[in-house]
Amino acid sequence: MIFRELLVKFLVWRLKYISSNNFILILSGIVGLVSGFAAVTLKSSVHFIQHTLAEYKDNSGFDFLYMIYPIIGIFLTVLVSKYILKVKTGHGITQILFYISRRSSIVKRTMTYTRMITSAITVGFGGSVGLEAPIVVTGSAIGSNLGRLTHLNYKKRTLLIACGASGAIAAIFNSPIAGVIFAIEVILTDVTINKFIPILISSVVGSLVSYTLLGRELMFSFKLSNAFHPEHVHYYILLGVACGIISVHFTRLTYLVENAIEKVKNDLNRALLGGIGLALIILAFPPIYGEGYDIILQLLSGNDKAIFDNSLIYGQSDKTLIVIGLLFAILIIKPIASALTIGAGGSGGIFAPSLFMGGIGGYMFARTINYIFPVTIDTSHFTLVGMCGVMSGVLHAPLTAIFLIAEITGGYGLFVPLMLVSAISFTTISYFEPYSLYTKPLIEKGDYVQYDKDKQVLSQMNMRKLIESDLLSIKFDETLEDLIKLVKKSKRNIFPVLNYEGGLEGIVTLDDIRDRMFDSEKRKEIIIKQVMQLPPAEVGPDDSMEEVMNKFEITQAWNLPVIENGKYLGFLSKSRIFNAYRTRLISQNKD
Repeated sequence: MIFRELLVKFLVWRLKYISSNNFILILSGIVGLVSGFAAVTLKSSVHFIQHTLAEYKDNSGFDFLYMIYPIIGIFLTVLVSKYILKVKTGHGITQILFYISRRSSIVKRTMTYTRMITSAITVGFGGSVGLEAPIVVTGSAIGSNLGRLTHLNYKKRTLLIACGASGAIAAIFNSPIAGVIFAIEVILTDVTINKFIPILISSVVGSLVSYTLLGRELMFSFKLSNAFHPEHVHYYILLGVACGIISVHFTRLTYLVENAIEKVKNDLNRALLGGIGLALIILAFPPIYGEGYDIILQLLSGNDKAIFDNSLIYGQSDKTLIVIGLLFAILIIKPIASALTIGAGGSGGIFAPSLFMGGIGGYMFARTINYIFPVTIDTSHFTLVGMCGVMSGVLHAPLTAIFLIAEITGGYGLFVPLMLVSAISFTTISYFEPYSLYTKPLIEKGDYVQYDKDKQVLSQMNMRKLIESDLLSIKFDETLEDLIKLVKKSKRNIFPVLNYEGGLEGIVTLDDIRDRMFDSEKRKEIIIKQVMQLPPAEVGPDDSMEEVMNKFEITQAWNLPVIENGKYLGFLSKSRIFNAYRTRLISQNKD
């Protein structure tokens, strides 16, 4: 109660002395600060869990504990999320896009911390996913709830969500430019200069928090030592196509495996199945354990022996064909491991897996070229550019991929090949998969609309709130005389005709009875069922607004009945929808 009073006083003071634009700038800095602390906390927690488990494995002498850890992690995640936090896991960024599109950018308060807890357990215990998506969810939830607390409108709440995502990415990679680009490219569908500045501030603050607390202890970093060779450009073109194909493989196989494992309805059985599947994959391919950044760093250093650590294949690292074959197998199987981790109930994202697959694919491509042709191309360059290419394809975020790799390499020495490969990869996957892993499930359900303002506004309207239930109803076996009594009371000219179970039999309008309602004798004899007509169409309360408007357009009606499970709920009127549409459109366009 005291907090509410203080908040009201603060908001009143703010309206008097701080302009809306300046207030947004202040809030963006706060969002960046809190998101940065969240990212540091999550990274530190995961590193602590990983270090503790690694020490125990070394002290126990049981080398295959890394197979057991992911099973334990998935089980713990399921138990914590279901029985303690009472939340559902899954692709977090997809949920954020859903809240923006269908929930007026109102993100649940619990999401400010639940994803941090569940992803720390999953990734800390070796789940084959990444931390980037969970921290983006956390940052976005922080932005949304701060916007709600300060009574901001939809447009400004959405901006703060983007600020949270920007600050989170900037903090976890210490890459402020990539954070800004990610927020613009993935979270927002349109951007203007007044949106760009708050996102920039949040990203810088998030990066500064990470750098101050962790120094150069980054999620992933590498310093370039050699220059880009323009004469190898044709190889980069081929790599771009290969990255696009890898992206298609990752996207489609992830969907296939997730849909398959989600058919197991019991949460614990699904966790057991997914955990065992992941353990067997890790037994065959140890590099798939965890996020995989350590393996990529080893490949960047030219140490491909690391892919044989704890492997069933020993002493073969000097044979190029064996290396290439193993890397190819990892490329094929990695999407299954990531999908099993998430589908079984684990918490994490596809950000890190896409970077991992890109690094593996780029290194394998370079080794193959060097083996087949009498040339020597830089494997570290192709590893980094491959990371950019697959991330661009999977996330459908080419600019984010370009600037992220440029920043984590400490410069722009590979900017030209990064741009080239990113563009080709994005073009390739767009031919097969027009939507990203984040947006595809939402678009297929009609829950997310890109670049279409009309559909965006319609998708955010709550149809249940538009149902008109004040129409007076009549039973089908009553007489016209009974209806006349209702006409005297009603302010509407439509009367729903119901049965005794609450179902709709038909409708009667004043036009249907106008020629008989003044005949005092006949109206006592005429049964309502004789004068009613069937409605031109029916709608359900959970139908999308786009479907509803299509029915209005086809039938040319101004009112349609709303039916749920055979029961009559009320009517939708076109005029009320238009008024609500106009109100929401005006609200969204306010600065």
